[in-house]
Amino acid sequence: MSEEKFDLPNQSPVLPAQLKPESKFCFNCYPGISCFNACCKQADITLAPYDIIRLKNRLGMSSTEFLKKHTVPFEIDAHGLPGVKLRTTDDEPVCLLMDEEKGCTVYEDRPAACRYYPMGLLASRKQDEYHDEQHYAIVKEEHCRGHEEERELSVQEYREEQGVIEYDELNRGYLQLILKKKSAGPAIGKPSPTSFQLFFMVCYDTDRFVKFLTSPNFRKVYDISDELYESILADDIERLKFGYDLLKQVLFGEDTVPLHKDAYEKRMEERREILEARRQAEIALHQQKAPFEEYIED
Repeated sequence: MSEEKFDLPNQSPVLPAQLKPESKFCFNCYPGISCFNACCKQADITLAPYDIIRLKNRLGMSSTEFLKKHTVPFEIDAHGLPGVKLRTTDDEPVCLLMDEEKGCTVYEDRPAACRYYPMGLLASRKQDEYHDEQHYAIVKEEHCRGHEEERELSVQEYREEQGVIEYDELNRGYLQLILKKKSAGPAIGKPSPTSFQLFFMVCYDTDRFVKFLTSPNFRKVYDISDELYESILADDIERLKFGYDLLKQVLFGEDTVPLHKDAYEKRMEERREILEARRQAEIALHQQKAPFEEYIED
């Protein structure tokens, strides 16, 4: 186990030591262990984009319906970048998807944070570097008896066993966006309300993102092939990957999605007054509504 330490608050359940993929630890969780379901009764689960895709498909509802019924909002940073967490009961933070006897009712499609437990994924990115780094740490909470089990395995073995590798691959673009915004700091300033709307659609409300992609002017601006266009409309995963590229362009000015020559400038000129009126309306709406309501259509 590495001796590198992280800056963690006092009384944090995260042990301040960095783990490598080959690092070993002891843990086991199974029906019948004395603490079974205890972690589901103290739930604080932040959802990433692929988590939502898996859960909304598992529950047979649209992403918009899932967000309304099963999530609550929070702000990722001081600028108000929108994030969502899994909804729990009002009186105690008990996961609504947990059954007292059976445990997790969506176990095969549970979020990455649940799969990782009792590990934590720690993503970081240096300000002057493009690539991000992923580290791991052990989380030890008083209620958990799994650490007392004698089963030993490596971090990589546990990740493979819990099926989290696929989640990491498809959520990585999301983490990169958040890390890049954080490391850029004042250099990019506060994104506009419209940019936040797009971020929310791409990352969380994938079915509503389809409406954006099928709007009359989308393909007049963006120069993408028919094959790619059909794939991002038909497939949640391809749409998510494309959305990450689109957000890099919108938020950070990267040349990730090709534009038709002069199309953007022409469209902006045509719509300048309309966009300004919409911007003012969005600011007023943001001041009146609760943080989550502005992103969800009635």
